[in-house]
Amino acid sequence: MKPFNIISILAFVLTLAGCSISKDLVRPAGVEPKIFRNSFGQDSSSIGDLPLKTFITDPTVQALIDTALTKNYDIQIALKNIDAAEVLFKQSKLGYLPELKLQVAANTSRPSDNSLNGLSISQFTGSKHIEDYSANLSVFWEADIWGKIRNQKAGALAAYLQTEEARKAVQTRLVANVAEGYYNLLMMDAQLEIAKKNLKLNDSTLRIINLQYTAGQVTSLAIQQAEAQQLVAAQLIPKLEQNVALQENALSVLIGKLPEAISRKSRLDQMNIPTELSSGFPSALLSRRPDIKSAELALNIANAKVGVAKASLYPSLVITASGGVNSFKASNWFNVPASLFGMVSGGITQPIFQRGQLKANYEVAKIDREKTVILFRQSVLNAVGEVSDELTKVEKLKSQYSLAEKRSLTLQQASKNANLLFRNGMANYLEVITAQSNLLQSELELATIKTEQLNAVVGLYRSLGGGWK
Repeated sequence: MKPFNIISILAFVLTLAGCSISKDLVRPAGVEPKIFRNSFGQDSSSIGDLPLKTFITDPTVQALIDTALTKNYDIQIALKNIDAAEVLFKQSKLGYLPELKLQVAANTSRPSDNSLNGLSISQFTGSKHIEDYSANLSVFWEADIWGKIRNQKAGALAAYLQTEEARKAVQTRLVANVAEGYYNLLMMDAQLEIAKKNLKLNDSTLRIINLQYTAGQVTSLAIQQAEAQQLVAAQLIPKLEQNVALQENALSVLIGKLPEAISRKSRLDQMNIPTELSSGFPSALLSRRPDIKSAELALNIANAKVGVAKASLYPSLVITASGGVNSFKASNWFNVPASLFGMVSGGITQPIFQRGQLKANYEVAKIDREKTVILFRQSVLNAVGEVSDELTKVEKLKSQYSLAEKRSLTLQQASKNANLLFRNGMANYLEVITAQSNLLQSELELATIKTEQLNAVVGLYRSLGGGWK
């Protein structure tokens, strides 16, 4: 029987045996609950499915996000990672093809005159040195009997897709950070306006107390306490201006620009809180959240590595061939057909003993696969926890804002009444100062809660996997 027929039969038998070496890994089941805690109803629709510009409609925020998606350095690095992974994946698809090498060599050697080679050369060629000139093409091909190359290709594909999911995860986080940064700027603008308004109110009260002091109606203690209250409001202004500048700097860096002022056309009180915030079912997170998809792809990579490690334990079929021209004289180097030569060989190699290295690699690969299953479960658990947290924030902040708004309206009326009574001599300065202090704190708190509401809505959108479409 011809050698090629033997090799073909062996390859066929080994291929049949190798079909069961590596199996696809099934996604772990039962990792997510049926519904989220504090979810709004049990509708399958989710705000996480909404495109970015459908969910965030403010033109200024949209413009900032567009700039960030183009210039942010984390996004640029993620895109470069995708490019690198794509190159490796394209290379892995060539694994089934044979290796082809071209070699051109020329060498000369002079053996000792007293050596056997030296005596032989001198006797048969009349020369004291040997020249050898060759040019050949060599082919090396390993049959993918046990799916080693197939698993390497599957692992490269999963790694490539994983970089794309990483880019989506960076984008969702970036979108949320830009929106939250802008909302924080609106909050500081509102608080700065509140502080300046309160400072003017304190100035008016202090003038009246000074007149009363001149008339002998109050003591210097009244002036000192009024001035102290005025300084509280005055101190807030440079502090808030500092915070505005720092937030503008942070937002500028986030969108890939040098620190500069951020144009703002909106006001905090003009920002609407969405009322329809459906979260859908937790099972949808597995196909929507980039970090969960990345963890699932990590399972595929780990499973492919197990297949490669297991295939290394089994025989490998290698076929090599080479052909070209060879001559002992340069003048005859390309003398065809006299200088032509060729060689074909095939062999099956079975690892027997490598000090347990191949077995250890296989066992470690299986352990790593078990670890990725745990990490996948953990990523799902963390995602469900994040959604539940944001749902709780949205619900409770709504109640907090309602109460804080009522308190602020009450204190606004109380401050007006205290000023009227004070002007008419029916209330003392302490009541006025207390009313103004309470009003300042309540209005600042109201602006903070409104911003927390906006951020919670954005956080819910991000945790549900929105922001990358």
